[in-house]
Amino acid sequence: MEGHIDKMTTLSQVMTRLTQRGIHREFRMNEEGEMKFENSEKKYQPDELTIVKTYRFEGPSNPDDNAVLYVIKDTDGNLGMMIDSYGAGSNYPKEFDDFLRKIPILENEEFDLDS
Repeated sequence: MEGHIDKMTTLSQVMTRLTQRGIHREFRMNEEGEMKFENSEKKYQPDELTIVKTYRFEGPSNPDDNAVLYVIKDTDGNLGMMIDSYGAGSNYPKEFDDFLRKIPILENEEFDLDS
């Protein structure tokens, strides 16, 4: 079954479209395992965030080139992106996977970018 994202197949294309919609900051986990919003000192717990959209990308020739882009909303209504490369290794510390699994998911059609 085809997904909605098929018209835009690259991570950079999706990031550009999200930026055009005003989503340009990132949620990132630092080396101490703290999740922060770009240009903010606030430290988030998983229940303070919601995944509103997930986009998956697979490298055409190398399975180590896989990535997932999440659109995240915090309890204050801030929207941001979180990118996780996966395959041979993640770009985050080991605490990231546990943290990510605890974030509630509430997919929102507003972020289907093929419309």
